[in-house]
Amino acid sequence: SERERDLFESKRSEEEEEESKSGSGTREEKMLPTTSRSRSSSSSSRANPMFLQYFRRIVKWQQMDVEYTFWQMLNLCTSPKVVYQHTKYHKQTKNQWARDDPAFIVICILLLAVATVAYCATYDHSSSHAVVVVVSVLLSHFLITGAIIATCCWFLTNSYLREEAPNSHVVEQRVEWLYTFDVHCNSFFPMFVLLYVIHYFLSPILITHGFIPLLLSNLLFMVGASYYHYLNFLGYDVLPFLERTTFFLYPIGVVIVLSPILILSGFNPSRYFMNMYFSQRL
Repeated sequence: SERERDLFESKRSEEEEEESKSGSGTREEKMLPTTSRSRSSSSSSRANPMFLQYFRRIVKWQQMDVEYTFWQMLNLCTSPKVVYQHTKYHKQTKNQWARDDPAFIVICILLLAVATVAYCATYDHSSSHAVVVVVSVLLSHFLITGAIIATCCWFLTNSYLREEAPNSHVVEQRVEWLYTFDVHCNSFFPMFVLLYVIHYFLSPILITHGFIPLLLSNLLFMVGASYYHYLNFLGYDVLPFLERTTFFLYPIGVVIVLSPILILSGFNPSRYFMNMYFSQRL
């Protein structure tokens, strides 16, 4: 009958509506996990930045590659370009220019502390003053000065030395702050060998009065400062997206010009710094 046909069609239409609602619900349920997964991945990437992973490895000595660090230190004194060639390989494998291993910084701090203790044992008479000297040298000569230099180089390279992207499809690259601090550490180590280790063994001669000690002291400091800035230049010249990196060689000219002036004026940097830090007057 017509009445039964109407009832049958009304039930059928209700079932189709329910199926369409359930189908849309399942489609929404399938889409929801994708959204939540993307949010969780982005939040996890923000929660685990490179700095946290870096500082977390400082307290885990077994995770540091000490052998590779000493290889880098040796080559920074003999063939620094090889070290920065390996920096390119690190970028290709780890997708970052900065080291992810804090072993270099830790070993530099330990070596600097040992060298300062040796100076204090020779030229200082107070153990309490020696502790102050060690802490001040670690902070002022390495960490604080290094952080200031790294910040200035980071700002300079990202603001003025980056190449302009040829088109909008090229990914914009920036210098990592941690990489600038790595460059400072690399440049500091050969200078440490010259002005802390070799200087320590030559100090009985360098601190005496006379023209020869004056000349040798200034030459040693000139070579150490010039080599520091040369390694600074190599560290930024290896980055393919920077231009005009010869800017980092300009301080070498300033050092070369100042050295004869200091020699003619009778300024002995060895005596100056030894009198500044240690209680024994020279």
